[in-house]
Amino acid sequence: MLKKRSFFERLTGGIRLDDNDFTENVQPKEKEVATQQPEQKKAVTIHPNESQKPWENPTVKEKEPEEGELTVDAYETTTEIVIQSMVAGVRPEDLTINITRDTITIRGKREENKGIAEDTFFAKELYWGTFSRKLILPSEVEPERADAIEKHGLLIIKIPKIDKSKQASIRVKSL
Repeated sequence: MLKKRSFFERLTGGIRLDDNDFTENVQPKEKEVATQQPEQKKAVTIHPNESQKPWENPTVKEKEPEEGELTVDAYETTTEIVIQSMVAGVRPEDLTINITRDTITIRGKREENKGIAEDTFFAKELYWGTFSRKLILPSEVEPERADAIEKHGLLIIKIPKIDKSKQASIRVKSL
């Protein structure tokens, strides 16, 4: 018995397949099952800023590891700009902070523990290597009065703003 085609089927030229019209045995053949090899577990390496394209073969050429981007929280009060960032595992001597009147650049390096064999990892998600971050500040600051502290892995940088409303009176000297 022929069923009437639906509007969509007539519009697209498609046909309706009932459950009985299309059956397929999806069981693998015995020979195929015997030749399948068990999967080997490999370590997964994830770097936040790593962008490897599928057509690039990392074994063909060793390229310089990319620099990571440091994550920060930055806010301002009436008198200063405060920048916070997690730098756990970074020694203070491995951090460089450059401040101008309108920008700040934070650079550093987190050293990986080389005593652990690479093939023993089953998850590897932490970022190791060099990182940096450059921010444009919302107002002018006094770089020479900036202060940076690190406590329990949290880097806190406080930079005083320039007080543009500050006035000074000077006396005129007679010669």
